[in-house]
Amino acid sequence: MKLNLNQHVLAILSKSNNLNHLKQLQAFLITLGHSQTQFYAFKLVRFCALSLSNLHYARLIFDHLHSPNIYLYTAMITAYASRPQGHGDAFFLYRNMLCIPTPRPNQFIYPHVLKCCTESCGTDLVHAQILKSGFDEYPVVQTALVDSYSRVLGGVGNARKVFDEMLERNVVSFTAMVSGYGRMGDVDNALKLFDEMPERDVPSWNALIAGCTQNGFFSEGIKLFREMVVLAVEKHCPCNKPNQVTVVCALSACGHTGMLQLGKWIHGYVYKNGFVLDSFISNALVDMYGKCGNLEQARKVFEMNPDKGLTSWNSMINSFALHGQSDCAIAIFEQMMEHGDDIRPDEVTFIGLLNACTHGGLVEQGYHYFEMMSEEYGIEPRIDHYGCLIDLLGRAGRFDEAMEVVRGMSMEPDEVVWGSLLNGCKVYGRTDLAEFAAKKLIEIDPHNGGYAIMLANIYGELGKWDEVRNIWRILKQQKSYKIPGCSWIEVDDQVHQFYSLDKSNPKAEEMYNVLESLIGFRKEVMVDL
Repeated sequence: MKLNLNQHVLAILSKSNNLNHLKQLQAFLITLGHSQTQFYAFKLVRFCALSLSNLHYARLIFDHLHSPNIYLYTAMITAYASRPQGHGDAFFLYRNMLCIPTPRPNQFIYPHVLKCCTESCGTDLVHAQILKSGFDEYPVVQTALVDSYSRVLGGVGNARKVFDEMLERNVVSFTAMVSGYGRMGDVDNALKLFDEMPERDVPSWNALIAGCTQNGFFSEGIKLFREMVVLAVEKHCPCNKPNQVTVVCALSACGHTGMLQLGKWIHGYVYKNGFVLDSFISNALVDMYGKCGNLEQARKVFEMNPDKGLTSWNSMINSFALHGQSDCAIAIFEQMMEHGDDIRPDEVTFIGLLNACTHGGLVEQGYHYFEMMSEEYGIEPRIDHYGCLIDLLGRAGRFDEAMEVVRGMSMEPDEVVWGSLLNGCKVYGRTDLAEFAAKKLIEIDPHNGGYAIMLANIYGELGKWDEVRNIWRILKQQKSYKIPGCSWIEVDDQVHQFYSLDKSNPKAEEMYNVLESLIGFRKEVMVDL
């Protein structure tokens, strides 16, 4: 009879698709005297949380049980942990469980609790409980500890300590540690550990490629992507075949380095390998084409996406703004607004719009969007928005208004704000205000010799030669540096970077000879003219 009832309950759940169906089944079980039966409660809680995404009602079922077992606690904590906004509830429920005699935590509940720890102290507390309960040598728990420590500020050292103490390391634990290094910006250690991995899968490749692209190591990310494709295609290793995440990371690297030809090849790879062109990949393609300056192709990909979300619209707006096509950026925004409440602009939208206004010299329009952001959409301006507005006013020579904005900011101005103001001052010859902005930049980053050199140039324009000599003396004493200028060019799907005064390239002598011949040719032409 009980076996038949179990099958009957499972069959009803498989056909249910809303909360009323669940309540009818729950009422049926109560009438049969099974209101406190753990097996049925577990099935109801899991179905309510996972299939119906109704954590509130799942918690009501849970709270009406007299003594929930460890499986019910795990189900409830897992459901909370699957949502960022539920992490606090998960941790609170875990703490409540520790305050009662039974049930006791097991190795399956700890990974979900650790996922909810957002600070090092939280991971430390759970780690202490793991040691106390004797589950510290279970690989699944150790891997969860590595992942948790690597996610919190300053925890990568503890993550590596746990990792080094593991007796059984697998591809999952290696990937967790590589991801941790990537999140903390330690790409060198991530690359080193990746090389030590006895086996690799797609998530491990993705962890390293994402770590490279997120920390500005774009060439390394592209190199890894190529290596992954070679392994999958030429060496017939389907377990290393790039997936959606890999493609998006590689496209991001192409966009940042301007590698349009490789970006086009990846676009073709997406079609040839049967990837679903969803919003995730579509947005990455729009961003790549936009950053590389192929706005026509960016627009085509954008229009082909039937499910345009806010990220899609923002990518298109920012692509036009980046290349000075202000009217097109604003037109895309207006087209987006025609969708009504389905799509609401966010902080990124207004950064794109303000940049578009800056490149187009649309001061009043920029003011309008800056006010619209807070007054109509309740978006508090961030430092990026203030930087855009000050840049807009500085380029228009409206320095009194720019300084009024600076004084009215709710946060301290950063390098972008003062740098934007300084650039405008140089254009309009406002040496007094330029001196003030340059001094502020030096206060923020005293070891950046570039700022001091700019101030020395301003003093030179004012004829203050004693101040100029004083700055150069300080630069020499402090051994301050100036960030060298950098440019790159794509040749045969390879990116070649060049820094000012850098002759380390093996073909440097040949390139400088060509450059000198071009300069000589230009002089001859000028003489003939």
